[in-house]
Amino acid sequence: MDLNDTPQQAEYRERVRAWLTEHKAEAPVLEGPGALTEEDEIIAARRAWQRKLAEGGLAGTTWPKEFGGQGLGPIEQVIVSQEISRAGVPGILDVIGVGMLGPTIIAHGTDEQKQRYLGPMLHGDEVWCQLFSEPAAGSDLAGIQTRAKQNEDGSWTISGQKVWTTNAQFASYGLLLARTDPDVPKHKGLTMFIVPMDADGVTVRGLRQITGDAEFNEVFFDDVRVGDENVVGGVGNGWGTALTTLMFERLTIGLGSDAMGYSPERFADRIAADAHASSDGEVRQRLGHVATELLAVRFTGYRMLSALQHGQIPGPEAGLSKITTVNAGIAACDLVADVVGPEALSEEGENPIAYHTSFLPGLKSAGGTEEILRNTIGERVLGLPPEPRLDKGIPFSELRAKEKEQVAK
Repeated sequence: MDLNDTPQQAEYRERVRAWLTEHKAEAPVLEGPGALTEEDEIIAARRAWQRKLAEGGLAGTTWPKEFGGQGLGPIEQVIVSQEISRAGVPGILDVIGVGMLGPTIIAHGTDEQKQRYLGPMLHGDEVWCQLFSEPAAGSDLAGIQTRAKQNEDGSWTISGQKVWTTNAQFASYGLLLARTDPDVPKHKGLTMFIVPMDADGVTVRGLRQITGDAEFNEVFFDDVRVGDENVVGGVGNGWGTALTTLMFERLTIGLGSDAMGYSPERFADRIAADAHASSDGEVRQRLGHVATELLAVRFTGYRMLSALQHGQIPGPEAGLSKITTVNAGIAACDLVADVVGPEALSEEGENPIAYHTSFLPGLKSAGGTEEILRNTIGERVLGLPPEPRLDKGIPFSELRAKEKEQVAK
């Protein structure tokens, strides 16, 4: 039982723990002796494991029961994540689909879309990807240039490019945001589409990371045709639909720090293995700073859970958890490397510190860059004046003066 659990939550935690204990041997081995190494084998094994988790009620915990979920709250979802991490087994493969895109379809999709797509998504039969970011419009989502034009028969033709797309290389479907009306303000002329990733005109190219993996991709759309039934949330309502996805994205990242392995206890254990370093004043101070930041994320997550339990929707401040998690993780990996030395970055055997040292800087862009998230929080939460934009032909001082005028009004 967790010290923060109510009796009802403690009972649920015990049920989850018992199920994982019973089925742990069926989970794929991804690290250490006997670990799977071929990508195709890993994906197939993780699909099967996600199906097993769904059958056991440990995938889509908060989804409505009519779509295969458990109809439970976000606290139960966190309990599931914590117990999966404690059991040392993988979670679901399609975190993006089940955690972000499925809830978007539940909130905005048609009855036909819900019946067709949610079941296969939950059970890992069809993996999904999120087709939002573009080369010239990453965190400025409303600035996307991918176009969708409606044809005489009601279908749509999509042309453009997306980038930093996770899982596109093996996804069956993608949820894509496109501009359908270039003549209205940029937030209003957007529409969301379901796009089959094997459709004619879709090209996926992997982007190799410093870790050696190619988890991200760039995706090209050359006159890709989709039916009108593939519109999600209505034509022109893409911005509101996308905000639902982004809310779940930032919430998933913010609440998932412990499940992802970025817990203060894990880093403290790694430092404690070196007797000399654990008694060094500077090391203890740096570790204390990292631990404080990660504990702040943990309890901020609890506060968000309380808000969700009371029917409230987390605002832009959820982005702070993502920023803090990534920066604290980077600082912790740097500290371990300073204490252990070059061995900390060895790629031989099981060494998560080496992997995260390379992986975490790229995570800075996930869910919006730090600069964009801080601006959003400053403007929408703290009420600060908008950051001046250096529009062509307008002096900076003039822009600043105009914005101050608008704020004053």
